[in-house]
Amino acid sequence: MSTGEPLSPCIAVCVLDPASGFCRGCFRTIGEIAHWASFASEEKRRVLAEVARRRQEKAHAAGG
Repeated sequence: MSTGEPLSPCIAVCVLDPASGFCRGCFRTIGEIAHWASFASEEKRRVLAEVARRRQEKAHAAGG
């Protein structure tokens, strides 16, 4: 895994899904989005791992 600063997963589709509480574009919560700039690299990596899990769950739920 890279030791550089993790990049934001934002893809400029900024709409919060009221059912899940996640952004429909990047799959982060409003708190994760708001605090991203102040998170340490380790916390950003934790959020990115959660984002990957959320995307996978969404794909499985949608049959993909």
